Amino acid sequence: MSKVWFITGAGRGIGAQVAKAALEAGDRVVVTGRNVAQLQAAYAAYGGKVLALKLDASLEGDAIAAVEAAHARFGSIDVLVNNAGYGQLGLFEEVTPDDIERQFHTNVFGTMHVTRAVLPLMRRQRRGHIMNFASVGGFMGFDGASVYCAAKFAVEGFSESLALEVAPFGINVTIVEPGFFRTDFLDKSSVRYGAHKISDYEKVAGESLTNYESYNHKQPGDPVKLGQVLVEVANLQEPPLHFVAGSDAIQFARSTYDRRKSEVDAFAHLSVKTDGNF
Repeated sequence: MSKVWFITGAGRGIGAQVAKAALEAGDRVVVTGRNVAQLQAAYAAYGGKVLALKLDASLEGDAIAAVEAAHARFGSIDVLVNNAGYGQLGLFEEVTPDDIERQFHTNVFGTMHVTRAVLPLMRRQRRGHIMNFASVGGFMGFDGASVYCAAKFAVEGFSESLALEVAPFGINVTIVEPGFFRTDFLDKSSVRYGAHKISDYEKVAGESLTNYESYNHKQPGDPVKLGQVLVEVANLQEPPLHFVAGSDAIQFARSTYDRRKSEVDAFAHLSVKTDGNF
């Protein structure tokens, strides 16, 4: 049976590739973003199978209006893909409080706004699949990415708990944890760096910036293939809670969780001393 997808940040990058893969699979797709004209031009060839809507995910009102319009057009939303976001990089002390709040408003609160708008419909349907984009930076830290990782860790915690709350209604949640993909994520048109420069950090900040910029458009992941794979995941009877995307992401995950297990085991003798006596 064909599905109706609702995808945020569908103007370019991974969001666009997920949308195109779903359309090629015969599904209908609501593509959203801040520039409706750009969306309409990008998806003009798909005719009535696509509905392009304006959505700034950081604005709750936009989320509610877009979901209402999607429901009016297609009658249901089967798969929600919370993909909209950007990378706030830079060392923590060099990122201003305003930029930190802006990162959370888009990457975290935006995900929550759209999810909150869609959930009543999915509960009535007694079915649905929510795909929230986190990152390998949602389960491990990277130097020069403390704020971005903090936001993605928040998406992970939100999504894991949400999955427990909505499971009784036949709603699945999948946290997508991509490694490095060849998109504009590290491009100057998308990524942001700390605006408050501190001389003590000059060397380490310069090294981080050079590393990220040199990796731009040379990442191993193919967004076209990721879009196709996520359509497969959406069709699984029992989709995973966590989907690690990319061979580099697999390596990151294995090393991270192996290290955590070793740490837990190494200090278990101290951990148990905190138990109270009853």
